[in-house]
Order: sequence, then structure tokens, then C-alpha cells
Amino acid sequence: MTTTEAVRGGGISGAVASEWTKLWSVRATWWCLSGGLLMMLLYSGISGLSQRVGDSRPEGAHSMAAAGAIYLTEFFVIAVATLFVTSEYANGGIRSTLQWVPVRHHVPAAKTAVLVPVLFGYGVVVALAGMGVSGLLMGSHGLPTSFTTALLTAAGMGAYFALLGVLCLGIGFALRSAVGTVVTVMVLLLPLPLLLSSYVSQGIMNYFPAFGGLNTMTAPGTENPLFGGPPPYSAWVGVVICLLWAVAGLLAGTAVLKRRDA
Repeated sequence: MTTTEAVRGGGISGAVASEWTKLWSVRATWWCLSGGLLMMLLYSGISGLSQRVGDSRPEGAHSMAAAGAIYLTEFFVIAVATLFVTSEYANGGIRSTLQWVPVRHHVPAAKTAVLVPVLFGYGVVVALAGMGVSGLLMGSHGLPTSFTTALLTAAGMGAYFALLGVLCLGIGFALRSAVGTVVTVMVLLLPLPLLLSSYVSQGIMNYFPAFGGLNTMTAPGTENPLFGGPPPYSAWVGVVICLLWAVAGLLAGTAVLKRRDA
């Protein structure tokens, strides 16, 4: 006589629960997220004070937050997403992960399901905190930031951070190296688009992740916080550009994971 027991908590839902625990059980996650927030507050504070003492280029709190994300905070997001994958290869934990989740494409899917809401929420919180600090310190100086503009900037930052995290996740699975992943992503963010913009086509840089993310954080009717002037396309187009990069990275990483041994 045999009995059948119901197994609960397995499948993709169990994998997501496991990845959630992994993300928050390591100190690196907390340090990186805290560091990114601190850098945003520092940048926004300095920028707000510069407006108060008479900066030659008036800016709004929303522009300062977007610039802080590009200049500083995004690199902490890269670290969180990269270590979420590559630390398992470094300590051998990926072997246990693939034993527990034998359907290999469920692993990057589960990590994505955890990382996207975390980084989206993080981006919103960081943006609001940065705008709050800069707005407080600049007082009545600089340019005003409406509630709608602040909301769109925060949502855009959340979307950019979430999709940047997925891109890092995919590249991490493809390269299996923290250093290799960080270097590759950083080249994609700034040096490569700037180089191509100088020698191939001036506008091509707007279709790379960092500049797509910057335009995602630029609300309608406001200027690009780095270059001035109106963005070359709407925030929704920026989201699509970042999404395409994220999907390409995730597909590449998943393909490598399915074909190579851990």
C-alpha cells in the first residue's frame, strides 16, 4: 500500500521564496543598498546647497535626483544584482541551487521575480529621498518640482534600476564572474555609447541602457539633467529601450546556464 503526500512550496514559487531568502540573508545586499541611498543623499544635498548659494545653472530637485542616480547610485544597483548571481558561482552554491531547482530556466526567472520589485521599490524610495533633501536645502532657489514631475521621476528611477538589475543578472549568468560582469555593464553604460557617439553617430548613445534610463527619469516638459534640452524621446520609449537590453541580457544568461555545467 502506498501513500501520496502533497509536496508544497516547490516549483517556481519555491524557487522565488528561496531566492528572496538568499538576497536578504547576505550583508552585501544591505551594504550596497545603504551605500546607494547614502550617495544619493550626499549628491542631492550638495546639489541643493549649490543652488542655494547661486549655481549658474538653475536645477530642480527632480534633475538632481536623476543625475545622482546616473553618477553614483546605479553602481550600487549593479553590485547588488551582480553579486546576487556571481556569489553563488564563487562559493559553489550554484550546484545546490540547480539540484533544488532542476529546471534551469526557473533559476534566472526566480531571481528576476525577486530582483525587479525590490529594485523598483528601491529606486522610488531613493528618488523621493534625494528630491526631499535637495528640495529642503535649496529652499526657494533653483527650479520648482511639481508633484507629478516628482512622481514620474521616482517611477522612472524605479523602472530603470529594476531593468538594469535584470541586465546585470543575465550578464552574470553568462560570464559567471563578478569582475567580468561589472566591467561589461559599466562599458555598456558609459564608455561604449560615448565612443560610438563620437565616431559613428551622435545620437546612438541614447539607445544604450544608461541614457535610456536617464530619459526614463526625465518627466515631460523638463530638461535632460546631464545635457540640457528636451529628451530625444518620451519616458516610455526609454523604458522600452531598457527593457530590450534587460531581456537580451537575461536570454543570453539563461542560454548559457542551460548549456554549460555549473
